[in-house]
Amino acid sequence: MKTLRTLVVAALALLSLAAQAQTAGNYKINPGDILEVYVWNEEDLTRQVRVRPDGFISLPLAGEVQAGGKTPAEVTTALGKALGKYLNDAPVITVSLVDLQGNIVYVLGKVNRPGAFTVSTPVDVTQALAWAGGLNSFADEGDIQILRRGSDGNQVSLEFDYGAVKNGEDLKSNILLRSGDVVVVP
Repeated sequence: MKTLRTLVVAALALLSLAAQAQTAGNYKINPGDILEVYVWNEEDLTRQVRVRPDGFISLPLAGEVQAGGKTPAEVTTALGKALGKYLNDAPVITVSLVDLQGNIVYVLGKVNRPGAFTVSTPVDVTQALAWAGGLNSFADEGDIQILRRGSDGNQVSLEFDYGAVKNGEDLKSNILLRSGDVVVVP
Protein backbone atom coordinates (compact mmCIF):
# COMPACT_ATOMS: atom_id res chain seq x y z
CA MET A 1 0.00 0.00 0.00
CA LYS A 2 2.78 2.40 0.94
CA THR A 3 4.66 1.55 -2.29
CA LEU A 4 1.56 2.25 -4.39
CA ARG A 5 1.11 5.60 -2.66
CA THR A 6 4.78 6.45 -3.30
CA LEU A 7 4.41 5.53 -6.98
CA VAL A 8 1.28 7.67 -7.33
CA VAL A 9 2.98 10.65 -5.66
CA ALA A 10 6.04 10.21 -7.90
CA ALA A 11 3.85 10.00 -11.03
CA LEU A 12 1.98 13.17 -10.05
CA ALA A 13 5.27 14.97 -9.40
CA LEU A 14 6.56 13.95 -12.85
CA LEU A 15 3.34 15.13 -14.51
CA SER A 16 3.64 18.46 -12.69
CA LEU A 17 7.25 18.89 -13.81
CA ALA A 18 6.30 18.03 -17.39
CA ALA A 19 3.50 20.62 -17.33
CA GLN A 20 5.87 23.25 -15.95
CA ALA A 21 8.46 22.46 -18.62
CA GLN A 22 5.80 22.75 -21.32
CA THR A 23 4.72 26.11 -19.92
CA ALA A 24 8.33 27.35 -19.67
CA GLY A 25 8.87 26.56 -23.37
CA ASN A 26 5.84 28.68 -24.23
CA TYR A 27 6.73 31.55 -21.89
CA LYS A 28 6.51 34.92 -23.60
CA ILE A 29 9.25 37.32 -22.55
CA ASN A 30 8.12 40.59 -20.93
CA PRO A 31 9.75 43.99 -20.51
CA GLY A 32 11.80 43.89 -17.30
CA ASP A 33 12.76 40.21 -17.65
CA ILE A 34 16.47 39.46 -17.49
CA LEU A 35 17.91 37.15 -20.14
CA GLU A 36 21.22 35.32 -20.28
CA VAL A 37 22.52 35.35 -23.84
CA TYR A 38 25.32 32.83 -24.34
CA VAL A 39 27.18 32.81 -27.64
CA TRP A 40 29.49 29.81 -27.82
CA ASN A 41 33.14 30.70 -28.31
CA GLU A 42 32.34 34.45 -28.25
CA GLU A 43 32.96 35.65 -24.68
CA ASP A 44 32.52 39.31 -25.63
CA LEU A 45 28.96 38.63 -26.82
CA THR A 46 27.89 36.52 -23.84
CA ARG A 47 26.04 38.60 -21.25
CA GLN A 48 22.92 39.22 -19.22
CA VAL A 49 20.50 41.76 -20.64
CA ARG A 50 17.31 43.31 -19.31
CA VAL A 51 14.41 43.60 -21.73
CA ARG A 52 13.64 47.30 -22.13
CA PRO A 53 10.12 48.74 -21.72
CA ASP A 54 9.79 48.80 -25.53
CA GLY A 55 10.44 45.01 -25.62
CA PHE A 56 13.88 45.21 -27.24
CA ILE A 57 17.34 44.11 -26.13
CA SER A 58 20.65 45.44 -27.41
CA LEU A 59 23.69 43.31 -28.15
CA PRO A 60 26.98 44.14 -29.86
CA LEU A 61 26.88 43.26 -33.56
CA ALA A 62 23.24 42.11 -33.32
CA GLY A 63 21.97 45.61 -32.55
CA GLU A 64 18.34 45.97 -31.49
CA VAL A 65 16.44 42.68 -31.28
CA GLN A 66 12.76 42.32 -30.36
CA ALA A 67 12.43 40.05 -27.29
CA GLY A 68 9.15 41.16 -25.70
CA GLY A 69 6.25 38.89 -26.61
CA LYS A 70 8.57 36.20 -27.97
CA THR A 71 9.71 32.88 -26.50
CA PRO A 72 13.39 32.34 -25.64
CA ALA A 73 13.63 30.03 -28.68
CA GLU A 74 12.32 32.78 -30.98
CA VAL A 75 14.84 35.27 -29.57
CA THR A 76 17.60 32.68 -30.08
CA THR A 77 16.62 32.41 -33.75
CA ALA A 78 16.51 36.20 -34.21
CA LEU A 79 19.93 36.61 -32.59
CA GLY A 80 21.34 33.82 -34.76
CA LYS A 81 20.21 35.66 -37.91
CA ALA A 82 21.57 38.99 -36.70
CA LEU A 83 24.94 37.65 -35.53
CA GLY A 84 25.31 35.28 -38.49
CA LYS A 85 26.01 38.31 -40.71
CA TYR A 86 29.17 39.12 -38.74
CA LEU A 87 30.57 35.80 -37.50
CA ASN A 88 32.49 33.41 -39.75
CA ASP A 89 30.77 30.30 -38.42
CA ALA A 90 27.07 29.94 -37.73
CA PRO A 91 26.74 31.12 -34.12
CA VAL A 92 25.61 28.69 -31.45
CA ILE A 93 23.38 30.72 -29.15
CA THR A 94 21.44 29.93 -26.00
CA VAL A 95 18.92 32.39 -24.53
CA SER A 96 17.68 31.58 -21.07
CA LEU A 97 15.54 33.38 -18.52
CA VAL A 98 17.46 34.49 -15.45
CA ASP A 99 14.77 36.54 -13.72
CA LEU A 100 11.09 37.01 -14.53
CA GLN A 101 10.88 40.56 -13.20
CA GLY A 102 8.61 41.61 -16.03
CA ASN A 103 5.92 39.01 -15.39
CA ILE A 104 3.84 40.95 -12.87
CA VAL A 105 0.13 40.96 -12.00
CA TYR A 106 -1.51 43.56 -9.80
CA VAL A 107 -4.27 43.10 -7.22
CA LEU A 108 -5.92 46.30 -6.03
CA GLY A 109 -8.85 47.33 -3.91
CA LYS A 110 -10.50 45.64 -0.96
CA VAL A 111 -8.02 42.84 -0.35
CA ASN A 112 -5.86 42.35 2.70
CA ARG A 113 -2.49 42.89 0.95
CA PRO A 114 -2.89 44.78 -2.34
CA GLY A 115 0.16 45.07 -4.55
CA ALA A 116 2.22 43.87 -7.47
CA PHE A 117 3.09 40.18 -7.58
CA THR A 118 5.86 38.64 -9.68
CA VAL A 119 4.53 35.52 -11.36
CA SER A 120 6.81 32.56 -12.10
CA THR A 121 4.10 30.00 -12.93
CA PRO A 122 0.64 30.28 -14.50
CA VAL A 123 -1.71 31.96 -12.00
CA ASP A 124 -5.48 32.27 -12.11
CA VAL A 125 -7.63 34.96 -10.50
CA THR A 126 -8.37 33.05 -7.28
CA GLN A 127 -4.68 32.31 -6.78
CA ALA A 128 -3.83 36.01 -7.24
CA LEU A 129 -6.50 36.91 -4.70
CA ALA A 130 -4.95 34.40 -2.29
CA TRP A 131 -1.53 36.06 -2.77
CA ALA A 132 -3.20 39.34 -1.85
CA GLY A 133 -4.38 37.82 1.43
CA GLY A 134 -7.95 37.27 0.28
CA LEU A 135 -10.88 39.66 0.17
CA ASN A 136 -11.48 41.91 3.16
CA SER A 137 -14.89 42.08 4.82
CA PHE A 138 -15.94 45.13 2.75
CA ALA A 139 -15.22 43.62 -0.67
CA ASP A 140 -17.95 43.13 -3.26
CA GLU A 141 -17.09 39.56 -4.29
CA GLY A 142 -19.63 39.59 -7.11
CA ASP A 143 -18.20 42.56 -9.01
CA ILE A 144 -14.46 41.92 -9.39
CA GLN A 145 -12.90 43.12 -12.66
CA ILE A 146 -9.75 42.03 -14.46
CA LEU A 147 -8.29 44.86 -16.53
CA ARG A 148 -6.25 43.61 -19.48
CA ARG A 149 -4.48 45.63 -22.16
CA GLY A 150 -4.53 44.08 -25.60
CA SER A 151 -1.73 44.11 -28.15
CA ASP A 152 -3.46 47.10 -29.77
CA GLY A 153 -3.03 49.09 -26.54
CA ASN A 154 -6.74 49.15 -25.73
CA GLN A 155 -7.87 47.98 -22.34
CA VAL A 156 -10.72 45.54 -21.78
CA SER A 157 -12.50 44.63 -18.57
CA LEU A 158 -13.30 40.99 -17.78
CA GLU A 159 -15.86 40.15 -15.10
CA PHE A 160 -15.12 37.78 -12.23
CA ASP A 161 -17.68 36.70 -9.65
CA TYR A 162 -15.71 35.25 -6.75
CA GLY A 163 -18.89 34.19 -4.95
CA ALA A 164 -19.99 32.07 -7.92
CA VAL A 165 -16.53 30.52 -8.36
CA LYS A 166 -16.20 29.57 -4.69
CA ASN A 167 -19.61 27.86 -5.00
CA GLY A 168 -18.34 25.86 -7.99
CA GLU A 169 -20.24 27.93 -10.57
CA ASP A 170 -18.92 29.97 -13.53
CA LEU A 171 -15.48 28.33 -13.24
CA LYS A 172 -14.58 29.45 -16.76
CA SER A 173 -14.31 33.03 -15.44
CA ASN A 174 -11.35 31.95 -13.25
CA ILE A 175 -8.98 32.73 -16.12
CA LEU A 176 -5.20 32.51 -16.18
CA LEU A 177 -3.78 35.98 -15.72
CA ARG A 178 -1.29 37.54 -18.13
CA SER A 179 1.59 39.83 -17.35
CA GLY A 180 0.27 43.32 -16.64
CA ASP A 181 -3.26 42.21 -15.71
CA VAL A 182 -4.87 44.19 -12.90
CA VAL A 183 -7.42 42.52 -10.61
CA VAL A 184 -9.67 45.21 -9.11
CA VAL A 185 -11.77 44.31 -6.07
CA PRO A 186 -14.40 46.97 -5.30
